[in-house]
Amino acid sequence: MRHIYIIGSKGIPANYGGFETFVEQLTAGRQSEEIVYHVACMDEKAEVVRYNGAECFHLVVPSIGPAKAVYYDLKAIAWCLHDIRKNNIKDAVVYVLACRIGPFIGTWKKRLAACGAKLYVNPDGHEWKRAKWNYLIRKYWKFSEKLMVKHADLLICDSKNIESYIRRSYAKYHPATTYIAYGAAEAKKETAETAAKLDAWYQEHGVKSGGYYLVVGRFVPENNYETMLREFMESRTDKDFVLITNVEHNKFYEKLQAETGFDKDARIKFVGTVYDAALLALIRKNAYGYLHGHEVGGTNPSLLEALGSTDLNLLLDVGFNSEVARDGALYWSKEPGNLGRLLKRADEMKEAERKELGERAKERIRKDYSWPYIIEKYEKLFLEQK
Repeated sequence: MRHIYIIGSKGIPANYGGFETFVEQLTAGRQSEEIVYHVACMDEKAEVVRYNGAECFHLVVPSIGPAKAVYYDLKAIAWCLHDIRKNNIKDAVVYVLACRIGPFIGTWKKRLAACGAKLYVNPDGHEWKRAKWNYLIRKYWKFSEKLMVKHADLLICDSKNIESYIRRSYAKYHPATTYIAYGAAEAKKETAETAAKLDAWYQEHGVKSGGYYLVVGRFVPENNYETMLREFMESRTDKDFVLITNVEHNKFYEKLQAETGFDKDARIKFVGTVYDAALLALIRKNAYGYLHGHEVGGTNPSLLEALGSTDLNLLLDVGFNSEVARDGALYWSKEPGNLGRLLKRADEMKEAERKELGERAKERIRKDYSWPYIIEKYEKLFLEQK
């Protein structure tokens, strides 16, 4: 049996979150009986339970601000080492999602190696670029990333651009890397129940099917909401701009509201969050177009979901996005007026053109990003580990 310990996500079952959804799909879609998963979960009660056939070890973590995630990962890796030693497990893999514990990983790597265990790391995206972090935390993230790369036996990158960055930036460590993308769930068929929910949601927010551009994601500067809002406000489109995001107590939201006055544009509608996956899929499917401004990170889950459901996708032209969508989307830059011109072009597109783009995008998802395909690649990698 091959024992795989996964730490770095908040745990499963998962309703949201990229790493959480990944772990949910990986364990639920397990194809080989030779693999046993052990998953760290952040909880209010310490216990071990089974879910999706995986052993989920729940850990209690105190609320200590930004250091909470670091503490959680260290507590999780300590649990993994204890379990490996206690059960005399050979050839285990400890798979760490994100690069939070770099300053401490050298010591843990030696302890794992002494037990015959390998350390795999998913470097995620450019976390050290995120605007939400202050200068010192960004410096920590970058330093931590360097040490995680240095000590990892293998880095599993979910973006080819990230893999190239790792190899180029840390060439002196000769990092072993491989590429396995994030997955996308297949669009589910509409049911009477979800259709009724959609109608109710439209009525609640004053939105019409096919009459809106959509964006889904965290309301943070690096997702380029400022550019999207300013360009949309300057456009003459008669469609709404629906933003599914949480802006409660968000200083960035308040700042943009004061600077742009977007709240005076009736087309712009902040509608909160939607955690009902089936409902969200229908909202995506029935959007006239999807706007995506993410520029920090690897393969973004919300982009994959949009490509798998929305016909017309307008993406910020950065390597992470074009790598995924290729010719199944249209691209914009942050140059003033660029997105506005693209919105005008999008408004004037014939339905057949939008459908053609949509089919290209969906074929891309079916071919290279379906969860069964991604799970197969992971399991092959885990079972080949020596």
